[in-house]
Amino acid sequence: MERRRAILAAAEALLVEQGYEGATLKAVSERVGIPITSVYHYFSDRHQVEAALLQRHIGELDVILAALLDEPGSPTLRAAVDAVVDALLDYFRRHRDCAEVWFSGRSELIDELVQEFDRAQGERLRVFLVERELLLADTPPLVLQLAFEAGSRLFDVAFRTVPTGDDVTIEEARRFITAYLETYSVPAAVRD
Repeated sequence: MERRRAILAAAEALLVEQGYEGATLKAVSERVGIPITSVYHYFSDRHQVEAALLQRHIGELDVILAALLDEPGSPTLRAAVDAVVDALLDYFRRHRDCAEVWFSGRSELIDELVQEFDRAQGERLRVFLVERELLLADTPPLVLQLAFEAGSRLFDVAFRTVPTGDDVTIEEARRFITAYLETYSVPAAVRD
């Protein structure tokens, strides 16, 4: 377990220091000081290392978003979108290795993990918004899944443009997602 942790720590550090392209298995093995064949004993390829890192980050994001959506109060639809966007943006900025894998290392395995995250968080947000009467009760789960996937794609553009996420693109993501979800919002007259 210690060696596995060392491999993941080296990969994480290389992702932060050198970006996705610099975090090769060869570089990881050199950083840890073990032969690359030993790395293959723990991980079959680079994508397995990235998936292990990303799964840890997804677990942390899950806790953050769950806490965020458990807070009492009656936000507006825009405030709810802003809260989720802010939480994700803050996390990606603080965890550069996560952003590198999420936005640069899009292997099939990473795509599956991100899509599952989008589905789970989209459903969590849908329930939250319906309970707060900000979305119609019959809003299909696909709507929030698409909102998360569109947001993920826009974050991809923001982080590809600027390593810490381009603020102008992030603002457009907020507007885009809010405008889309407003097409499923409960009319103000019904809420009042």
